[in-house]
Amino acid sequence: MTFRIKLEHITPVTRDTYHLVFDRPEGFDFSPGQGVELHLLKDGWKDKGRPFTPITLPDESTLEFVIKSYPDHHGVTEQVAKMEPGDEVEMTGPFGAIEDKGPGVFIAGGAGITPMIAILRKRLHDHATLAGSTLIFANKTKSDIIWHDWFDSMEGLKTVFVVDEPNEGVLQQRLDKEYLRQFVAPGSRCYLCGPPPMMDAVRTALHDLGVTEIIEEAF
Repeated sequence: MTFRIKLEHITPVTRDTYHLVFDRPEGFDFSPGQGVELHLLKDGWKDKGRPFTPITLPDESTLEFVIKSYPDHHGVTEQVAKMEPGDEVEMTGPFGAIEDKGPGVFIAGGAGITPMIAILRKRLHDHATLAGSTLIFANKTKSDIIWHDWFDSMEGLKTVFVVDEPNEGVLQQRLDKEYLRQFVAPGSRCYLCGPPPMMDAVRTALHDLGVTEIIEEAF
């Protein structure tokens, strides 16, 4: 189905990531983790839809997104960063393969965290704890980490943050087999979303470690 939604608020989360709050259209239903396609209603951009994942829960009155902007791509996400309250977009969906299958190891790279936000929020809402789940969140730099303190505050969730570049306070580490071994074992349930090269490497590592249940979504 197609819906038209209006931006209520936009605030920065990191240097290039934004939290957008839209009104919730009547008749729109989705499951946590599912995505939608957004089309900007401005000249030259109406036919350039891009997929994004709501971070809100199905019973909430707003529809919210965390979207990373890539100004050097000169594409839709660059335009999203320039949006103002009152701007409208056209939305189609929902769609997507990633969904809540129970506690597990959530492995995200960069903006690939967004499908997991709604799943983690829904599990915490339903069970009051995320005990038994681990979040492994990889980013380029410490300043790229979305809502670091918020994830740390989620009851019962074990959080692991790693980065590509040297820094102070966050481990510089690739998500290779030897590193992931301490978090997963044969029979582990893993959720995976991130840039394609990262997903390919992590998927191979997980298979080598005997993981057979991988719930994933293309970035």
